[in-house]
Amino acid sequence: MTIIEVPGGWPADEAAALAAQRELRGRLVLGEDGPAVGEGNVTGLDVAYDDERDLVAAAAVVLDGRSLAVVEEATAVGRVSFPYVPGLLAFREVPTVLAALGRLTADPGLLVCDGYGIAHPRRFGLASHLGVLTGRPSIGVAKNPFTFSYEEPGADRGEFSPLLADGETVGRALRTRAGVKPVFVSVGHRVSLDRACAHTLHLSPRFRLPETTRHADALCRRALKEALSSRDL
Repeated sequence: MTIIEVPGGWPADEAAALAAQRELRGRLVLGEDGPAVGEGNVTGLDVAYDDERDLVAAAAVVLDGRSLAVVEEATAVGRVSFPYVPGLLAFREVPTVLAALGRLTADPGLLVCDGYGIAHPRRFGLASHLGVLTGRPSIGVAKNPFTFSYEEPGADRGEFSPLLADGETVGRALRTRAGVKPVFVSVGHRVSLDRACAHTLHLSPRFRLPETTRHADALCRRALKEALSSRDL
């Protein structure tokens, strides 16, 4: 098994990571609508950690945007590439996620991250980070609201309310199933908030979480379990 090592020149401390984050944020594109719902491919991205061995497993699962059938899957296992610092979590996992994406042969299309885009203290979460690095449209669909405030949206599927940071709308609390806790959608890169929510609803026909996230979550957990059972570690 090949373990992805920390890339040369990768930020090693908080100051270097903040500088890299500022530079990348300057390349963020927020003025595009993004790909149409139900067209092309969509790719779910997720990671699983083993803190004891300092490993992270990443999964990239490509779905057909119309049928939501799985087109292709890829995984990578790497060393955790940065210490735990709130607001800089992307630096812990981006190299391994990029390695998983690089193993795909299908066009990934829209990237759907289990996390945040501009709903971030410095408006540059994982979905934005990956979008800028790959040049691909990206959105974040998170399970929890982090530190942001919101009012409960209406109980029906499709109802939403603004996700607020100091009065600024940074995303939406979106109800994907009637009467079930909302998910938290934010723009990553090259997608509008309206389009990001439309994609999230389309990707969530039966469950609270998008199919992209459900597939990627199961796959990265399986990849980590297989890596931990390997004698090569």
